[in-house]
Amino acid sequence: MNNLINKLKYYYNNPTYRKIVNYLFFGVCTTLVNLVSYYILTKLGLERITSNFLAITLSILFAYVVNARYVFSSKVYGIKKIFYELSKFFTSRLFTMFIEIVGVEVLVWIGIGDFISKVIVQFIVIVANYFISQYIVFKK
Repeated sequence: MNNLINKLKYYYNNPTYRKIVNYLFFGVCTTLVNLVSYYILTKLGLERITSNFLAITLSILFAYVVNARYVFSSKVYGIKKIFYELSKFFTSRLFTMFIEIVGVEVLVWIGIGDFISKVIVQFIVIVANYFISQYIVFKK
């Protein structure tokens, strides 16, 4: 057990692995923000589409903050620069959302079940979001 803990510490102390672990951890947190926000907003009586839009928007804002600070260690300061970085983040998420919607539809069209299609495309979107964030949004 002690050996396993030491290996985990070793990998987490490596900046590359730390970034990936933090990305995955905060990805789960972002998903929770999305789901909990959606649940609360619908229970407050908002329409499903409005609740979903607001929940997604909140989760993207949350994802930007935690990715900028804890995953990619953004050093951007000033309203203009933060807004520019945030706009790149939102644009990239809209792009991967398009990939997700089209990808699921294509896989369903060729005969794969919708849930399996969603899972397959989700892996592609997660990897795409990571690389887009790494090399475009939070590039140093």
